Amino acid sequence: MYILGIETSCDETALSIVITDDTVAKSDSPNFRVLSNLVISQINVHAPYGGVFPALAKREHTKNLVPLLETALKESDLYIEGIKELDQTVKNSIAEILEREPELATALIDLFSRAKIPAIDVILVTNGPGLEPALWVGVNFARALSILTHANIVPVNHMEGHVTSILVKDDYLNQNEALYPANEFIFPMISLLVSGGHTQLVLVRDWGDYEIIGETIDDAVGEAFDKVARMLGMEYPGGPKVSKAAMKGQANDEVSLPRPMIHSGDLRFSFSGLKTAVRYLIEDLKARHGEDLDNQLIADIALEFEQSVTEVLVAKTTAAIDTYGAQGLIVAGGVSANRRIAAAMQTLADERGIPLYLPEKTLCGDNSLMITVAGFMNWSANNKTTPEEEVVAVGNLRF
Repeated sequence: MYILGIETSCDETALSIVITDDTVAKSDSPNFRVLSNLVISQINVHAPYGGVFPALAKREHTKNLVPLLETALKESDLYIEGIKELDQTVKNSIAEILEREPELATALIDLFSRAKIPAIDVILVTNGPGLEPALWVGVNFARALSILTHANIVPVNHMEGHVTSILVKDDYLNQNEALYPANEFIFPMISLLVSGGHTQLVLVRDWGDYEIIGETIDDAVGEAFDKVARMLGMEYPGGPKVSKAAMKGQANDEVSLPRPMIHSGDLRFSFSGLKTAVRYLIEDLKARHGEDLDNQLIADIALEFEQSVTEVLVAKTTAAIDTYGAQGLIVAGGVSANRRIAAAMQTLADERGIPLYLPEKTLCGDNSLMITVAGFMNWSANNKTTPEEEVVAVGNLRF
């Protein structure tokens, strides 16, 4: 059977198509083969605004989804040319579902007026958390495709996608079984989810059984990276640029930042105050050194900021591991690609004698393959789908 995954929670438009045998999907360790995994980034669209602009994200998803679907179908050998007039009732249903995205409805109807309806059996779509205007485009696209293909829909929690992203093998496009055996992991595990929109510690009792045990009370760590980057004169997205500058940083008596809530005695995070501390530090240094800080001083600030974040993340994650007797550590989300944070988490895991699981590098950021994995695992476990008309976007969706 063929399974389609859709991700539009923020500023990446992504589609994946996988194939699995029905008996394999229902086994103790379900698996699949990846036929296509595509992502269109909107970084260049949002860069002038210094962050993601929801209305533009919605517009770009609307523009990108059908061309991306056509490419994915071709890569999966599911695109078969054949001019056919769609039933008017089907057209009307698509137009109604995509009432707020009429150009998307037109493009979808056009695609399947010149190609046969593909044999998609299940559609897995992100329904939250994320930017609601962006989420709704993907959700409504999935609903319209369900009308066309008669495929069942499984709504997927975006954050669960990050947790299960560690199941995907390296070089997954060339693997007959793209996932590590799900039944070989030992629970409970702690998952640290670090991205532009979230910083969470999650207790993973089993696949599909999650509890948030700590999270940020204000800014997410990725958001803090981007805001500090802007203060240092770096373009969006700034997180990788801060990390690159930090590699050249040196210890500097003039550059010192707090480690927020590191001794709070709980598993909460706070990065808003750290961001403010960086601003005051920059103002103080400019007063002493002039408005144009040299590259070395900027690198020193980047290093101190990154070290502060890393120490806080390690301290809270250590407490979570010890409190819950974790048998493994998952670090996922866009910020998991940060070398300093990843290295510190590896050291922590080694000290505690447990394995560290990180996503394959291309799957650290938002992507549809992680959504496909999470939805596939849930569907394989309980065979539960959701009626097309009941699938809704929830911007603040929780575990």
